Amino acid sequence: MSSSEKIIKLKQLSRKDRNNISYEKLVNLMENLSEKEIIEVSKIFGYPVFTRLCMGKLRHKFVLLQDGAAAIILNDKGQILLQSRSDRDKWGLPGGCQELGEKFEDTIIREIKEENNLDVEENDLELIDIVSGMSRRNYYPNGDVVINNTALYLVRNYTGELKWNEESKEMKFFDIDNLPNNQHDYDLIEKYIDKMEKRYEKVKN
Repeated sequence: MSSSEKIIKLKQLSRKDRNNISYEKLVNLMENLSEKEIIEVSKIFGYPVFTRLCMGKLRHKFVLLQDGAAAIILNDKGQILLQSRSDRDKWGLPGGCQELGEKFEDTIIREIKEENNLDVEENDLELIDIVSGMSRRNYYPNGDVVINNTALYLVRNYTGELKWNEESKEMKFFDIDNLPNNQHDYDLIEKYIDKMEKRYEKVKN
């Protein structure tokens, strides 16, 4: 079977079957792939999942450092868009992990489209901060532990009809002073609030 045929066959698998592929099958799949083809395969899985699968038995033991992006998306009332995640009972910001070769801007534009069905242009992105450290530690239900480095953007302008995919149970805009208690990205929202307060103080003075 040629490399291109292997990649096509992999794309035809369900997400569940891809994520549960054995280490031995993955080794066999990648044995004769070029660097470009390996990058293509990593995008089929999603880079963090692909990285873990390459670790074999250690995949749930290894604490993974992830790079990604998240967005504070505001409506015309100044409310923040949050999504109730399908894998846990928490509300979080739109966003996700960076794929190989992506700029952070590419990552957040792609994630907003995939998760929210909204279209955003790069010039509509305002970088709030790069957030890192132990506040970005995250535990997944399958036992994975990650620490994220997150580029946080502010988005005021976007087009499209708000819809969500299987990663979310619900999406809703919240007033900044009436956010849900079970937050997934409290540290990112605190960064946004702090920046807005500093901006207000600068204008006032």
